[in-house]
Amino acid sequence: MLSLSIIIISFCYVILILSLTYGFNKVKAFKPKDNQQKTTFTVVIPFRNEAENLEVLINSMTSLHYDKAKYEVILVDDASEDDSVAIITQLLSKEPFNKLESSFSIVKNDRATNAPKKDAITSAVAIANHDWIVTTDADCILPKYWLATFDAYIQEHQPKMMVAPVTYHTTDSFLKRFQLLDFLSLMGATIGGFGIHHPFLCNGANLAYRKSLFQEVNGFLGNSNIASGDDIFLLEKALKTDKKSVHYIKAHTATVLTKAQPNWKSLVSQRKRWAAKTSNYHSAFGKLTGVLVLLMNATVIVSCILALCTALHWFVFLVVFFLKLVSDFLLLYKTSVFFNQTRYLRSFLAAAVIYPFFSVYIAFNSLFTSYNWKERRFKK
Repeated sequence: MLSLSIIIISFCYVILILSLTYGFNKVKAFKPKDNQQKTTFTVVIPFRNEAENLEVLINSMTSLHYDKAKYEVILVDDASEDDSVAIITQLLSKEPFNKLESSFSIVKNDRATNAPKKDAITSAVAIANHDWIVTTDADCILPKYWLATFDAYIQEHQPKMMVAPVTYHTTDSFLKRFQLLDFLSLMGATIGGFGIHHPFLCNGANLAYRKSLFQEVNGFLGNSNIASGDDIFLLEKALKTDKKSVHYIKAHTATVLTKAQPNWKSLVSQRKRWAAKTSNYHSAFGKLTGVLVLLMNATVIVSCILALCTALHWFVFLVVFFLKLVSDFLLLYKTSVFFNQTRYLRSFLAAAVIYPFFSVYIAFNSLFTSYNWKERRFKK
C-alpha cells in the first residue's frame, strides 16, 4: 500500500512537470518589431534600506532605449533607515544621471495595511501620470530594451497585464547556483503555466499592468493582511476579470536581473516569506501544484528513510528519485537554455539532493513561525 502511494504521487508529479515543460514550449518567443514608441509608462520601485543596490539600478535606467518623455519613475521610500534617499538624490544630480532627474520622483510610503510593499505600490499608482504601471525591485538590473519591448508587445497584442522574465546574476558560489536553479524552476513553471492556459505564477520584479485594471480589481483589497503577494494575488484578480488579456512576454530583451541572497539565513527568510502566502492562493491549479511539489519532495525523503530502515526496497526509492531527477532536469534545461544559463546545470545533481530537505523544511517552518524581511518581522 505504501509503495503504491509513493508510485501514485511520483506519477502525478511527473505528469505535472512534463505538462509544464510542454507548456513552456507552447509559449512563443517574442521578438519586438522596430515600431515607433507610443506607450507611456509609470515605473514603480518600492525600496527600503537598498543603499548598496540603488546605483546599479539607476545606472541601468540611464541606458534604457526609450523616449524619456514617455515614462516616469516613482521610487517609494518604505521608511528606509540607511542612506537610500540621499544616495538617489546625489546620483540624480550628477552626470550622466542628471539627464533622468526630471523623470524621477521620490515619495514616502503611505502605510495603511500590514503589507508595506502593497501600500507602496498603491501609493505610487494613486499619483501615476500614465496608464501603464511597471513594477520592479530596487536590487534589479534592467535591460536596455525593457520598456521598448513592453511597448512593442502592447502595440501588437493589446494586453491588460504582462508577466515578464526574471533571473539571477552573480552566481559565483554553490549557494547562489542553488538559488538560481530553484528560481529557474519557478520561471519554467511560470512560463509553462501560461503555455497550458493555467497561469498561476508571476514576479513583481518584472510585471506590468494598466492602471485602469488595478483600479477595476480594487488593487490589493482583500489580501492586504498578507505581507507578501503583491504580484500573484493581483495576477489572480486579473485572470478572474479577463484571462485572455493576461500575457507572458517570453523575450530576452525584457528579462530583468536580480540578486541571489547572500547567505542561507536570508535565503530561508525569503523562501518562508514566499511560502507564507501559498495557503491564500485562489487558483486551484496553483494549489494543486504546490501540494504535489511538496508531496513529491516529502516522498523522496520518506522513501529514502524507509529504504535505510529496510522498510522499503531500495529499488523503489531509486525509481522515485530518478523520475523526479529526469522530469525536473527537462524543465530546468528548457528554462536555462532560454535564459542562457545552462552552464549552471553543473550544480544540478548536488542541488537535487539538497532541495527536497530544503523545500520540506521551508514549507512546514512557514506554517508555524514568523519571518524577518527588510529588518521587519512578519507573522504568517
